[in-house]
Amino acid sequence: MTFMQTFSVVAGSCVLLVAMGLLLLQLRRQRQRDWHILVADLYKLNVVQLSAVATDYLTPRRNQIDMEPQEIWDFLGGYQGLRKMRENADIMLELAAYAQQWNFEEAVIVTERMRLDAITLRRAIRRVELGMVPSRLMLHYRLTLPLYAQEASSAYYLMRQRLLALYESSHAGRYPMLAEVL
Repeated sequence: MTFMQTFSVVAGSCVLLVAMGLLLLQLRRQRQRDWHILVADLYKLNVVQLSAVATDYLTPRRNQIDMEPQEIWDFLGGYQGLRKMRENADIMLELAAYAQQWNFEEAVIVTERMRLDAITLRRAIRRVELGMVPSRLMLHYRLTLPLYAQEASSAYYLMRQRLLALYESSHAGRYPMLAEVL
């Protein structure tokens, strides 16, 4: 091995170790956050309108185009609403992990399902962001923007429903406060 190759391997290993250390530190901080602080950090979203958009996407009917693109965008609160959904999704994952101390088996499965929903949510929001880029190359994303916004809302809706059901069965004492905020 030449000096440059050795240096590259050592430098890459150092960067990887630092990144892993930072990730572990972040995970430790998240675990130390109090349940009440997590719930207080959640954004209040219009559940009725969000549910309308999500169920329109999740339950196909004969006339599948019930909502107009502008109506979808308004119901979700525009880009700011999508951003709030993404931030709430991270907190909801922490809340699901928090429930593992009361109901480990169910909480682990629900948390994993919610992680998959969160991946769908982030991917859909990324596609909405691509559609907002002023470029002719991104025309496909601009045309499908309402579809991706609906996909994001449906993933968020499923996460919300899963988390509420988990708390209803695992810790009924904390369920009312969580349901009020979500």
